Amino acid sequence: MGMGLRILAIVAIIIGMPLAAWWFVFVEQNQQIESATKELKHKESLLVKLQEETSRNADLVKANEEIQRSVKMIEARLPSNKEVDAIVRQVSDLAVQAGLNPPAMKSGKPVQAAVYMEQPLEMEVTGDFLGFFTFIAHVEKLPRITRIHDLKITGMLKDDVEMKAEFTLSIYFQDEKSVAHAEVK
Repeated sequence: MGMGLRILAIVAIIIGMPLAAWWFVFVEQNQQIESATKELKHKESLLVKLQEETSRNADLVKANEEIQRSVKMIEARLPSNKEVDAIVRQVSDLAVQAGLNPPAMKSGKPVQAAVYMEQPLEMEVTGDFLGFFTFIAHVEKLPRITRIHDLKITGMLKDDVEMKAEFTLSIYFQDEKSVAHAEVK
């Protein structure tokens, strides 16, 4: 019976050693490999997100530069408050060149419009409709930003005048004080 136990013990050791090695070495290593694989996948996903954010940031920087260029182009079309008088004279000259009678103008008080100022001019022009149309087309082509609102056209057939147009012409400009204040910031 001693021999049977011995063989049984040897068989148990022969089968037990690979099982013990598998249990104590390979199972633990497999868990470490699985943990490292999960961590690697997590870091790869973070890297992909970081690359997307980096490319989006580069796009945002480019978009900001384009917006800044656009703002500068628009601001270049805004005269300073010293130049508003020249634009008023230019508008008056455009009316006369279009064949209208010299316009009657009444200047209103400048109004704050967002970060810029708006100088409203109440105008009245008389003449023929073609001249008025030509005048409006020339005002539209001015390099400065203007707006015509509250337009009322009245037909008249006396004193060689076909029509009378009353409207408000708003000239947008930069107040030099606010521009200087913005540059200081």
